[in-house]
Amino acid sequence: MTGETVEEIPESGAVFTFGKSKFADNLPSKFWLRNDSPLRIYCGDEHTALITVLKPETVMLAACGRNHTIVYTSRGNLYAAGGNNEGQLGLGDCEERTSFHLVDFFSGRGPIKMLAAGCNISAALTDEGRLFMWGDNSKGQIGLGDETNALDPQEVTVGRPVSWVSCGYYHSAFVTVDGDLFTFGECDGGKLGLPTEQLGNRKVPQLVLAITDQVTQVSCGGGHTVALTEDNLYTFGLGQFGQLGHGTFIFQSPIPRAVEHFRKGRVNTGLLYTFGDGRHGKLGLGEENFTNQFKPTLSPRFLKFHVQSVTCGGCHMLVLATPRSEDVEDLSLEDDDITNSYLEVSYMELLGSTSAPATLHRSLSARIRRRERERSPEQFGRMFRTLPSLTCGYFNTSLPVSSQTLPARHPPRDSHYPASPRTGRMAHERSTGEKPSLVEDVEDDKSTHVMRMDHREKTLTLSPVHKEKTLFLFVFWF
Repeated sequence: MTGETVEEIPESGAVFTFGKSKFADNLPSKFWLRNDSPLRIYCGDEHTALITVLKPETVMLAACGRNHTIVYTSRGNLYAAGGNNEGQLGLGDCEERTSFHLVDFFSGRGPIKMLAAGCNISAALTDEGRLFMWGDNSKGQIGLGDETNALDPQEVTVGRPVSWVSCGYYHSAFVTVDGDLFTFGECDGGKLGLPTEQLGNRKVPQLVLAITDQVTQVSCGGGHTVALTEDNLYTFGLGQFGQLGHGTFIFQSPIPRAVEHFRKGRVNTGLLYTFGDGRHGKLGLGEENFTNQFKPTLSPRFLKFHVQSVTCGGCHMLVLATPRSEDVEDLSLEDDDITNSYLEVSYMELLGSTSAPATLHRSLSARIRRRERERSPEQFGRMFRTLPSLTCGYFNTSLPVSSQTLPARHPPRDSHYPASPRTGRMAHERSTGEKPSLVEDVEDDKSTHVMRMDHREKTLTLSPVHKEKTLFLFVFWF
C-alpha cells in the first residue's frame, strides 16, 4: 500500500485496512466494491461490518461487539447475531445465533438513531433520546445497578434525553442533549473519570464533573475513554501504550485531560491522526512502523485523501476515504504536526542510512518486529478483557507511579561526604547511638554495594559486597 496513487481509487472511495486482517496480516491493504459504494464501517474486537449502498433491505446502522453484531434497517427492524452468553443479542435467552434474528422488543418503538456494542453488551438510542441497554451487567456496564445481566433491552435514564452512547469492554458512557457526560461500569485505571467518592455508585450512570465544557461525543476503549467538546479532546484512563495522547510521561490519568495537540479544534477536515498501540502496523503509519505512538501522529499516506470514517478494533483499524479534490493547496498543516514520513521507507533503507541516526530509535529492530509478529494478540488484550476485575484502589499505591509527580527527595541532614575523592576510600563519620550510615567503608576496589530500601522506615542502606562478577541494579516502581 505504500505509494498507492489516487488515480487507482474510484470516486466512490475505498476501505483501507491496517493491522491483523484476512486481506494481509500485519500489512496495510485496501479494497473497493464494484458497482457499489461503502457507506459506513464498524470494527469489533476481531471482526468487521461494512454497510454498502445496494442491499435488499437498507441497513442504516450497525455495531460490532466482542463476538456479536447488531444492525438496524430502514424498515425499523433491529437484528442481532453472534455470541449470546450474557443475553447481548436481546432475544430473551443466552443461545448463540449464527444468523441474524429479529429483536422483537423494538418493533413499533420508533426510529433508532445510534447503536453501540461492547464485550457482551449492546445499546440502542432512539430518535427521542431514549437509551436501551442489555447483556452483561456484572460490572455495572449497562447501568442497571446490582442486576447480573439483562436478556431483553432495558431503559437507562437520568431524566434527560440522550444524544450519544458508547460501549467499551467493561464500561460504558453516554452524553445528554445538554452536553453532560455520564460514565458507569468497571473503574480500573480511572477510565470512568470519576473521583473516589463517586466510584461507590459506579453501577449506575455517574456525571463526570471534571469536564466543564459541553460534551458532544464520547468513545470507550478497553481501558480508557475519549470525550469530544467543541474545542478540545479529553482522554482519561490507562495510557501505557500511548492511547491517551499525552506523551511518554503520562501512562494513566484518572481525571480527564485535554490532548494538547487538539486544543481549539486544530484538526483539518479529512485528515487522519493516530496514536496508541502500534502492534501489527494498525496505526497506519508505515509498513515498518510497529511502534507505539504517545502523541497524535498525522498519517502522511492520507494527505491526498479525504477521510470520511475511521473505526478501531482489537488488532486492526479500518479507514473509509475518497480521493481529495485537486485543490490540495487549501490543505494546511500545523508546524508541530508529527508525520514520521521517514517510516514510509523500508526498514533496511533506514539501517543503511548513517546521516540521520536520530530517526532510528523510533523503528523496531528485526528481532523485536519478529517477536511482535509471532506474539499472540490475546496476550495483551486479556489484560483488560479476561482477567478478574481488580479493586478500584489497585492503582492507588503508596509508592509514586509514572503518571504522578515524584516527591522531592533530599539527602539526610547528618550525611557527610569525603573531602577528597583521591583517597580511594569513602567513609561516613558516625557517633554512638546514631542510625547505621548510608555509605560504609570500602575495603578495596574489588568491592561494590547493594542498595536496599525500607519503605516502612523510609530509609536507604548500601551494603558492601565483594565483586566476583558484574552486577546489575534494576529499580522498578509499581
